[in-house]
Amino acid sequence: MSTSSSSSSDEEVEVGGGGGGGGEFEAGPSSSRSRRRFSNGIWPEPFIEALAFEVATDASRTAGRLAAAHAFSNIFQVCSTWRAISRSELLWQNLTRRVWNITHLIRNTWREEYIYRHQTACNFRSRRNIYATLHFVPTDNNNNDDDGLSCRRMALSDHHLAAGFADGAVHLFHLPTRLRLSTLYPQHRGRLGRFSSAVSGIILSDIRLVFATLDGDIHMAVINRVNPLRRAYLGDVVNDGALVDFTGCDRWWVGLYAGVPGRAFHVWNSETEELVFVGGILTDPEAVMGWHLLTELTDLIGRIRVTSHHLAVACTSLRLVAFDLENQGLVLHDEEYRRGIIVGSFDCNDDSAMITDRRGATRVLHVPDMIMACRLRGVSQREILGCINGGYGLTCAGGIIRVWEIEHGHFLYSLREGIGVCNALIADERYVAACSSDATIHVWDFGAQ
Repeated sequence: MSTSSSSSSDEEVEVGGGGGGGGEFEAGPSSSRSRRRFSNGIWPEPFIEALAFEVATDASRTAGRLAAAHAFSNIFQVCSTWRAISRSELLWQNLTRRVWNITHLIRNTWREEYIYRHQTACNFRSRRNIYATLHFVPTDNNNNDDDGLSCRRMALSDHHLAAGFADGAVHLFHLPTRLRLSTLYPQHRGRLGRFSSAVSGIILSDIRLVFATLDGDIHMAVINRVNPLRRAYLGDVVNDGALVDFTGCDRWWVGLYAGVPGRAFHVWNSETEELVFVGGILTDPEAVMGWHLLTELTDLIGRIRVTSHHLAVACTSLRLVAFDLENQGLVLHDEEYRRGIIVGSFDCNDDSAMITDRRGATRVLHVPDMIMACRLRGVSQREILGCINGGYGLTCAGGIIRVWEIEHGHFLYSLREGIGVCNALIADERYVAACSSDATIHVWDFGAQ
Protein backbone atom coordinates (compact mmCIF):
# COMPACT_ATOMS: atom_id res chain seq x y z
CA MET A 1 0.00 0.00 0.00
CA SER A 2 1.32 3.46 -0.84
CA THR A 3 0.21 7.07 -0.76
CA SER A 4 0.49 9.28 -3.82
CA SER A 5 -0.06 13.00 -4.23
CA SER A 6 0.98 15.73 -6.61
CA SER A 7 3.64 18.24 -5.69
CA SER A 8 1.40 21.12 -6.74
CA SER A 9 -1.13 20.86 -3.95
CA ASP A 10 -0.69 19.43 -0.49
CA GLU A 11 -2.96 21.79 1.41
CA GLU A 12 -6.24 20.75 2.93
CA VAL A 13 -9.28 21.76 0.94
CA GLU A 14 -12.17 23.15 2.91
CA VAL A 15 -15.60 24.40 1.95
CA GLY A 16 -16.72 27.90 2.69
CA GLY A 17 -14.81 30.69 4.37
CA GLY A 18 -14.35 34.35 3.64
CA GLY A 19 -14.08 36.09 0.33
CA GLY A 20 -11.27 33.79 -0.74
CA GLY A 21 -13.17 30.62 0.12
CA GLY A 22 -10.31 29.18 2.16
CA GLY A 23 -12.00 28.72 5.54
CA GLU A 24 -14.72 26.40 6.74
CA PHE A 25 -18.25 27.19 7.83
CA GLU A 26 -18.69 27.41 11.57
CA ALA A 27 -20.30 24.39 13.15
CA GLY A 28 -23.82 24.88 14.34
CA PRO A 29 -27.19 23.23 14.71
CA SER A 30 -29.29 22.37 11.72
CA SER A 31 -32.58 23.92 10.72
CA SER A 32 -34.09 22.85 14.04
CA ARG A 33 -32.80 26.15 15.54
CA SER A 34 -35.52 28.76 15.56
CA ARG A 35 -35.14 31.12 12.62
CA ARG A 36 -34.91 34.88 12.94
CA ARG A 37 -37.51 37.18 11.49
CA PHE A 38 -37.03 40.61 10.05
CA SER A 39 -38.88 43.36 11.89
CA ASN A 40 -41.52 43.41 9.16
CA GLY A 41 -42.38 39.77 9.85
CA ILE A 42 -40.92 38.29 6.65
CA TRP A 43 -38.97 35.06 6.93
CA PRO A 44 -35.93 35.55 4.66
CA GLU A 45 -34.39 32.09 4.97
CA PRO A 46 -36.22 30.31 2.10
CA PHE A 47 -35.34 33.12 -0.29
CA ILE A 48 -31.67 33.18 0.71
CA GLU A 49 -31.50 29.38 0.53
CA ALA A 50 -32.96 29.53 -2.98
CA LEU A 51 -30.44 32.20 -3.96
CA ALA A 52 -27.51 30.17 -2.62
CA PHE A 53 -28.79 27.09 -4.43
CA GLU A 54 -29.09 28.94 -7.74
CA VAL A 55 -25.65 30.52 -7.40
CA ALA A 56 -24.09 27.12 -6.65
CA THR A 57 -25.95 25.48 -9.53
CA ASP A 58 -24.82 28.13 -11.98
CA ALA A 59 -21.19 27.93 -10.81
CA SER A 60 -21.21 24.14 -11.03
CA ARG A 61 -22.64 24.24 -14.53
CA THR A 62 -20.31 26.91 -15.92
CA ALA A 63 -17.05 26.45 -14.00
CA GLY A 64 -17.24 22.92 -12.62
CA ARG A 65 -18.36 21.29 -9.40
CA LEU A 66 -15.45 22.54 -7.31
CA ALA A 67 -16.41 26.15 -8.07
CA ALA A 68 -19.79 25.78 -6.37
CA ALA A 69 -18.43 25.93 -2.80
CA HIS A 70 -16.64 29.25 -3.31
CA ALA A 71 -19.67 30.70 -5.10
CA PHE A 72 -22.25 30.02 -2.41
CA SER A 73 -19.82 30.72 0.46
CA ASN A 74 -19.71 34.32 -0.73
CA ILE A 75 -23.46 34.53 -0.23
CA PHE A 76 -23.04 33.72 3.46
CA GLN A 77 -20.55 36.55 4.03
CA VAL A 78 -23.15 39.29 3.42
CA CYS A 79 -24.23 39.47 7.07
CA SER A 80 -24.62 37.34 10.18
CA THR A 81 -28.26 36.57 9.36
CA TRP A 82 -27.32 35.20 5.95
CA ARG A 83 -24.38 33.30 7.46
CA ALA A 84 -26.72 31.58 9.92
CA ILE A 85 -28.61 30.10 6.96
CA SER A 86 -25.49 28.10 6.12
CA ARG A 87 -26.49 25.80 9.00
CA SER A 88 -29.66 24.65 7.23
CA GLU A 89 -29.53 20.89 6.64
CA LEU A 90 -32.16 21.19 3.92
CA LEU A 91 -29.93 23.58 2.00
CA TRP A 92 -26.93 21.25 2.29
CA GLN A 93 -29.06 18.30 1.21
CA ASN A 94 -30.24 20.15 -1.90
CA LEU A 95 -26.73 21.33 -2.69
CA THR A 96 -25.29 17.84 -2.31
CA ARG A 97 -27.94 16.37 -4.59
CA ARG A 98 -27.54 19.05 -7.24
CA VAL A 99 -23.74 19.42 -7.31
CA TRP A 100 -22.64 15.85 -6.49
CA ASN A 101 -25.75 13.88 -7.52
CA ILE A 102 -25.82 12.15 -4.12
CA THR A 103 -29.23 11.12 -2.83
CA HIS A 104 -28.29 8.95 0.16
CA LEU A 105 -26.58 10.19 3.30
CA ILE A 106 -23.44 8.35 4.41
CA ARG A 107 -21.90 10.80 6.87
CA ASN A 108 -23.64 12.27 9.93
CA THR A 109 -25.06 15.40 8.28
CA TRP A 110 -25.61 16.68 4.76
CA ARG A 111 -23.12 19.47 5.43
CA GLU A 112 -20.45 16.89 6.25
CA GLU A 113 -21.49 14.93 3.15
CA TYR A 114 -21.01 17.96 0.91
CA ILE A 115 -17.63 18.81 2.41
CA TYR A 116 -16.46 15.20 2.06
CA ARG A 117 -17.51 15.06 -1.61
CA HIS A 118 -15.80 18.39 -2.29
CA GLN A 119 -12.55 17.30 -0.64
CA THR A 120 -12.59 13.95 -2.44
CA ALA A 121 -13.00 15.71 -5.80
CA CYS A 122 -10.08 17.99 -4.88
CA ASN A 123 -8.00 14.91 -4.11
CA PHE A 124 -8.94 13.50 -7.51
CA ARG A 125 -7.80 16.68 -9.22
CA SER A 126 -4.49 16.85 -7.35
CA ARG A 127 -3.62 13.12 -7.54
CA ARG A 128 -3.80 12.65 -3.77
CA ASN A 129 -4.65 8.97 -3.23
CA ILE A 130 -3.81 5.76 -1.42
CA TYR A 131 -2.84 2.87 -3.69
CA ALA A 132 -3.33 -0.80 -2.83
CA THR A 133 -3.84 -4.17 -4.49
CA LEU A 134 -6.54 -6.71 -3.70
CA HIS A 135 -5.56 -10.35 -3.45
CA PHE A 136 -7.46 -13.56 -4.14
CA VAL A 137 -6.80 -17.06 -5.37
CA PRO A 138 -7.98 -17.51 -8.99
CA THR A 139 -10.25 -20.43 -9.76
CA ASP A 140 -8.50 -23.70 -10.50
CA ASN A 141 -10.72 -25.40 -13.05
CA ASN A 142 -8.19 -28.09 -14.03
CA ASN A 143 -8.45 -27.49 -17.76
CA ASN A 144 -5.09 -25.76 -18.31
CA ASP A 145 -6.54 -22.40 -19.32
CA ASP A 146 -6.37 -18.93 -17.79
CA ASP A 147 -10.10 -18.18 -17.70
CA GLY A 148 -9.88 -17.49 -13.97
CA LEU A 149 -7.29 -14.78 -14.68
CA SER A 150 -9.21 -12.91 -17.36
CA CYS A 151 -11.32 -10.17 -15.74
CA ARG A 152 -14.29 -9.24 -17.90
CA ARG A 153 -16.23 -6.75 -15.76
CA MET A 154 -15.88 -4.73 -12.56
CA ALA A 155 -18.36 -2.78 -10.42
CA LEU A 156 -18.07 -0.39 -7.46
CA SER A 157 -20.38 0.64 -4.63
CA ASP A 158 -19.72 2.82 -1.58
CA HIS A 159 -17.98 0.00 0.31
CA HIS A 160 -17.58 -2.91 -2.12
CA LEU A 161 -15.90 -3.94 -5.34
CA ALA A 162 -16.92 -6.89 -7.51
CA ALA A 163 -14.83 -8.40 -10.29
CA GLY A 164 -16.24 -10.91 -12.78
CA PHE A 165 -14.06 -13.32 -14.74
CA ALA A 166 -14.20 -15.40 -17.91
CA ASP A 167 -14.78 -18.61 -15.94
CA GLY A 168 -17.97 -17.18 -14.40
CA ALA A 169 -16.48 -16.40 -10.98
CA VAL A 170 -17.40 -13.10 -9.30
CA HIS A 171 -15.08 -12.06 -6.47
CA LEU A 172 -16.55 -9.61 -3.93
CA PHE A 173 -14.29 -7.37 -1.83
CA HIS A 174 -14.86 -5.04 1.11
CA LEU A 175 -12.99 -1.86 0.19
CA PRO A 176 -12.40 -0.31 3.66
CA THR A 177 -10.60 -3.49 4.83
CA ARG A 178 -9.50 -4.67 1.34
CA LEU A 179 -10.62 -8.18 2.23
CA ARG A 180 -12.30 -10.65 -0.10
CA LEU A 181 -15.75 -11.44 1.27
CA SER A 182 -16.87 -14.21 -1.06
CA THR A 183 -16.65 -15.76 -4.50
CA LEU A 184 -19.86 -16.47 -6.41
CA TYR A 185 -20.34 -18.87 -9.32
CA PRO A 186 -23.28 -19.12 -11.74
CA GLN A 187 -25.53 -22.13 -11.36
CA HIS A 188 -24.61 -25.08 -13.53
CA ARG A 189 -26.53 -25.99 -16.68
CA GLY A 190 -25.82 -27.06 -20.24
CA ARG A 191 -23.32 -24.74 -21.86
CA LEU A 192 -23.03 -23.63 -25.46
CA GLY A 193 -19.33 -22.96 -25.74
CA ARG A 194 -16.39 -22.57 -23.38
CA PHE A 195 -17.21 -18.96 -22.45
CA SER A 196 -20.98 -19.16 -22.18
CA SER A 197 -20.67 -18.63 -18.41
CA ALA A 198 -18.24 -15.70 -18.70
CA VAL A 199 -19.42 -12.67 -16.76
CA SER A 200 -20.87 -10.00 -19.05
CA GLY A 201 -22.01 -7.41 -16.50
CA ILE A 202 -22.37 -6.61 -12.79
CA ILE A 203 -24.77 -4.34 -10.90
CA LEU A 204 -23.55 -3.66 -7.37
CA SER A 205 -24.85 -1.86 -4.30
CA ASP A 206 -23.91 -2.30 -0.66
CA ILE A 207 -27.01 -4.47 -0.28
CA ARG A 208 -27.27 -6.54 -3.45
CA LEU A 209 -25.07 -7.99 -6.19
CA VAL A 210 -26.54 -8.89 -9.59
CA PHE A 211 -24.47 -10.34 -12.41
CA ALA A 212 -25.13 -11.77 -15.86
CA THR A 213 -23.30 -14.24 -18.07
CA LEU A 214 -22.90 -14.50 -21.83
CA ASP A 215 -25.60 -17.18 -22.09
CA GLY A 216 -28.18 -14.71 -20.74
CA ASP A 217 -28.53 -16.02 -17.19
CA ILE A 218 -28.90 -13.39 -14.45
CA HIS A 219 -27.97 -14.26 -10.87
CA MET A 220 -28.54 -12.30 -7.69
CA ALA A 221 -27.21 -12.44 -4.12
CA VAL A 222 -27.87 -10.35 -1.01
CA ILE A 223 -24.59 -9.11 0.49
CA ASN A 224 -23.84 -10.13 4.11
CA ARG A 225 -26.76 -12.56 4.22
CA VAL A 226 -26.85 -16.32 4.43
CA ASN A 227 -29.27 -16.49 1.47
CA PRO A 228 -27.65 -18.49 -1.33
CA LEU A 229 -27.04 -17.14 -4.80
CA ARG A 230 -30.14 -17.61 -6.96
CA ARG A 231 -30.88 -17.40 -10.66
CA ALA A 232 -33.21 -14.46 -11.23
CA TYR A 233 -33.59 -15.02 -14.99
CA LEU A 234 -32.96 -18.05 -17.18
CA GLY A 235 -31.33 -16.99 -20.42
CA ASP A 236 -32.28 -18.28 -23.86
CA VAL A 237 -29.11 -17.91 -25.87
CA VAL A 238 -30.53 -19.75 -28.91
CA ASN A 239 -33.39 -17.28 -29.40
CA ASP A 240 -31.77 -14.13 -28.00
CA GLY A 241 -28.08 -14.44 -28.85
CA ALA A 242 -25.19 -13.73 -26.51
CA LEU A 243 -25.62 -11.22 -23.69
CA VAL A 244 -22.54 -9.11 -24.48
CA ASP A 245 -23.06 -6.40 -21.83
CA PHE A 246 -25.31 -5.92 -18.82
CA THR A 247 -25.93 -2.96 -16.53
CA GLY A 248 -28.68 -1.26 -14.56
CA CYS A 249 -29.77 0.85 -11.63
CA ASP A 250 -32.19 0.59 -8.71
CA ARG A 251 -35.14 0.48 -11.12
CA TRP A 252 -33.95 -1.22 -14.31
CA TRP A 253 -31.72 -3.99 -15.57
CA VAL A 254 -30.62 -3.58 -19.19
CA GLY A 255 -28.91 -6.12 -21.42
CA LEU A 256 -27.20 -5.69 -24.80
CA TYR A 257 -27.40 -8.83 -26.98
CA ALA A 258 -25.77 -9.85 -30.25
CA GLY A 259 -26.61 -12.87 -32.38
CA VAL A 260 -30.31 -12.60 -33.28
CA PRO A 261 -31.59 -9.68 -35.41
CA GLY A 262 -34.08 -7.29 -33.83
CA ARG A 263 -33.37 -8.33 -30.22
CA ALA A 264 -30.44 -6.10 -29.24
CA PHE A 265 -31.97 -4.63 -26.08
CA HIS A 266 -33.63 -6.41 -23.17
CA VAL A 267 -35.04 -4.39 -20.26
CA TRP A 268 -36.19 -5.81 -16.92
CA ASN A 269 -38.00 -4.25 -13.99
CA SER A 270 -35.35 -4.74 -11.28
CA GLU A 271 -37.91 -4.93 -8.47
CA THR A 272 -40.17 -7.59 -10.01
CA GLU A 273 -37.39 -9.11 -12.18
CA GLU A 274 -39.91 -9.12 -15.04
CA LEU A 275 -38.73 -8.74 -18.64
CA VAL A 276 -40.62 -5.68 -19.93
CA PHE A 277 -39.05 -4.94 -23.32
CA VAL A 278 -37.20 -6.70 -26.14
CA GLY A 279 -36.18 -4.97 -29.36
CA GLY A 280 -33.60 -2.90 -31.20
CA ILE A 281 -31.27 -3.47 -34.13
CA LEU A 282 -28.03 -1.89 -32.85
CA THR A 283 -26.03 -5.13 -32.86
CA ASP A 284 -27.52 -6.72 -35.99
CA PRO A 285 -24.25 -6.19 -37.96
CA GLU A 286 -22.34 -7.91 -35.14
CA ALA A 287 -24.58 -11.02 -35.00
CA VAL A 288 -21.86 -13.46 -36.09
CA MET A 289 -19.36 -11.91 -33.66
CA GLY A 290 -21.90 -12.44 -30.89
CA TRP A 291 -21.96 -16.17 -31.47
CA HIS A 292 -18.15 -16.30 -31.64
CA LEU A 293 -17.97 -14.82 -28.14
CA LEU A 294 -19.29 -18.08 -26.73
CA THR A 295 -16.18 -19.95 -27.90
CA GLU A 296 -13.47 -17.28 -28.03
CA LEU A 297 -12.98 -13.96 -26.24
CA THR A 298 -12.81 -11.51 -29.13
CA ASP A 299 -12.78 -7.72 -28.96
CA LEU A 300 -15.64 -5.99 -27.18
CA ILE A 301 -18.74 -5.97 -29.38
CA GLY A 302 -20.73 -3.32 -27.56
CA ARG A 303 -21.29 -1.49 -24.31
CA ILE A 304 -24.42 -0.20 -22.63
CA ARG A 305 -24.79 2.20 -19.71
CA VAL A 306 -27.70 3.62 -17.69
CA THR A 307 -27.66 7.28 -16.68
CA SER A 308 -29.23 8.90 -13.62
CA HIS A 309 -32.10 10.15 -15.79
CA HIS A 310 -33.36 6.63 -16.64
CA LEU A 311 -31.78 6.72 -20.08
CA ALA A 312 -29.79 3.92 -21.67
CA VAL A 313 -26.83 4.73 -23.93
CA ALA A 314 -25.21 1.99 -25.98
CA CYS A 315 -22.56 1.74 -28.65
CA THR A 316 -20.89 -0.69 -31.02
CA SER A 317 -17.85 -0.04 -33.16
CA LEU A 318 -20.12 1.67 -35.68
CA ARG A 319 -23.06 3.36 -33.91
CA LEU A 320 -24.12 5.22 -30.77
CA VAL A 321 -27.74 4.98 -29.57
CA ALA A 322 -29.65 6.45 -26.63
CA PHE A 323 -33.18 5.47 -25.62
CA ASP A 324 -35.68 6.17 -22.85
CA LEU A 325 -36.09 3.34 -20.35
CA GLU A 326 -39.46 4.65 -19.15
CA ASN A 327 -40.74 4.56 -22.74
CA GLN A 328 -39.01 1.44 -24.01
CA GLY A 329 -38.26 1.61 -27.68
CA LEU A 330 -38.29 5.43 -27.84
CA VAL A 331 -34.92 6.21 -29.44
CA LEU A 332 -33.63 9.64 -28.47
CA HIS A 333 -30.39 9.57 -30.42
CA ASP A 334 -28.96 7.37 -33.17
CA GLU A 335 -25.65 8.28 -34.77
CA GLU A 336 -23.28 6.49 -37.12
CA TYR A 337 -19.54 6.96 -36.56
CA ARG A 338 -17.74 6.70 -39.88
CA ARG A 339 -14.37 6.82 -38.13
CA GLY A 340 -15.41 3.90 -35.93
CA ILE A 341 -15.59 3.70 -32.14
CA ILE A 342 -13.18 2.09 -29.70
CA VAL A 343 -15.86 0.25 -27.72
CA GLY A 344 -13.70 -0.18 -24.63
CA SER A 345 -13.32 3.58 -24.33
CA PHE A 346 -17.05 4.25 -24.00
CA ASP A 347 -18.62 5.04 -20.64
CA CYS A 348 -21.39 7.18 -19.10
CA ASN A 349 -21.95 8.90 -15.78
CA ASP A 350 -25.02 10.96 -14.85
CA ASP A 351 -25.50 13.22 -17.87
CA SER A 352 -22.07 12.79 -19.52
CA ALA A 353 -20.70 10.20 -21.94
CA MET A 354 -17.11 9.65 -23.08
CA ILE A 355 -16.26 8.11 -26.42
CA THR A 356 -13.10 7.68 -28.54
CA ASP A 357 -13.01 7.10 -32.29
CA ARG A 358 -10.45 5.02 -34.16
CA ARG A 359 -8.30 8.10 -34.84
CA GLY A 360 -7.91 8.77 -31.12
CA ALA A 361 -10.30 11.73 -30.93
CA THR A 362 -11.98 11.53 -27.51
CA ARG A 363 -15.08 13.57 -26.79
CA VAL A 364 -17.26 14.12 -23.75
CA LEU A 365 -20.91 14.35 -24.76
CA HIS A 366 -23.93 15.71 -22.95
CA VAL A 367 -26.67 13.10 -22.50
CA PRO A 368 -29.23 12.76 -24.05
CA ASP A 369 -28.74 15.27 -26.89
CA MET A 370 -25.12 14.06 -27.41
CA ILE A 371 -23.83 17.59 -27.97
CA MET A 372 -20.08 17.74 -27.41
CA ALA A 373 -19.17 19.30 -24.05
CA CYS A 374 -15.41 19.14 -24.60
CA ARG A 375 -12.65 17.21 -26.32
CA LEU A 376 -9.97 15.43 -24.29
CA ARG A 377 -6.61 16.50 -25.62
CA GLY A 378 -3.71 14.16 -26.18
CA VAL A 379 -5.46 10.77 -25.87
CA SER A 380 -3.43 7.91 -27.30
CA GLN A 381 -4.59 6.46 -30.61
CA ARG A 382 -3.77 2.95 -29.41
CA GLU A 383 -6.38 0.53 -28.18
CA ILE A 384 -7.57 1.97 -24.88
CA LEU A 385 -9.98 1.34 -22.06
CA GLY A 386 -11.90 4.31 -20.71
CA CYS A 387 -14.22 5.28 -17.89
CA ILE A 388 -15.74 8.45 -16.49
CA ASN A 389 -17.07 9.78 -13.19
CA GLY A 390 -18.82 13.05 -12.39
CA GLY A 391 -15.79 15.26 -12.99
CA TYR A 392 -12.99 13.26 -14.58
CA GLY A 393 -12.33 11.01 -17.55
CA LEU A 394 -9.77 8.21 -17.36
CA THR A 395 -8.05 6.14 -20.02
CA CYS A 396 -5.65 3.23 -19.83
CA ALA A 397 -3.21 2.43 -22.63
CA GLY A 398 0.15 0.71 -22.36
CA GLY A 399 -0.45 0.01 -18.67
CA ILE A 400 -0.62 3.72 -17.78
CA ILE A 401 -3.83 5.31 -16.45
CA ARG A 402 -4.27 8.96 -17.41
CA VAL A 403 -6.74 11.46 -15.97
CA TRP A 404 -8.49 14.43 -17.61
CA GLU A 405 -10.96 16.94 -16.19
CA ILE A 406 -14.14 16.93 -18.26
CA GLU A 407 -15.26 20.55 -17.87
CA HIS A 408 -12.72 21.77 -20.44
CA GLY A 409 -10.88 18.60 -21.44
CA HIS A 410 -7.49 19.43 -19.93
CA PHE A 411 -5.06 16.62 -19.14
CA LEU A 412 -4.23 16.50 -15.42
CA TYR A 413 -1.81 13.68 -14.70
CA SER A 414 -0.94 10.00 -14.99
CA LEU A 415 -1.24 7.67 -12.03
CA ARG A 416 2.24 6.73 -10.83
CA GLU A 417 1.67 2.98 -10.75
CA GLY A 418 1.95 1.09 -14.01
CA ILE A 419 -0.23 -2.01 -14.19
CA GLY A 420 0.77 -3.80 -17.39
CA VAL A 421 -1.91 -5.14 -19.72
CA CYS A 422 -5.30 -3.97 -18.42
CA ASN A 423 -8.47 -6.05 -18.86
CA ALA A 424 -10.97 -3.87 -16.97
CA LEU A 425 -11.11 -0.28 -15.72
CA ILE A 426 -13.72 1.49 -13.60
CA ALA A 427 -14.05 4.66 -11.51
CA ASP A 428 -16.59 6.32 -9.26
CA GLU A 429 -16.35 9.53 -7.23
CA ARG A 430 -13.88 8.01 -4.75
CA TYR A 431 -12.19 4.96 -6.24
CA VAL A 432 -10.38 3.96 -9.41
CA ALA A 433 -9.99 0.23 -9.95
CA ALA A 434 -8.28 -1.76 -12.68
CA CYS A 435 -7.51 -5.43 -13.21
CA SER A 436 -4.36 -6.45 -15.06
CA SER A 437 -3.84 -9.59 -17.10
CA ASP A 438 -2.29 -11.45 -14.16
CA ALA A 439 -5.56 -10.99 -12.19
CA THR A 440 -4.08 -8.34 -9.89
CA ILE A 441 -6.75 -5.84 -8.87
CA HIS A 442 -5.34 -2.34 -8.41
CA VAL A 443 -7.27 0.23 -6.35
CA TRP A 444 -6.65 3.95 -5.89
CA ASP A 445 -8.59 5.57 -3.04
CA PHE A 446 -9.10 9.34 -3.36
CA GLY A 447 -11.41 9.54 -0.37
CA ALA A 448 -11.00 12.57 1.92
CA GLN A 449 -8.81 11.55 4.83
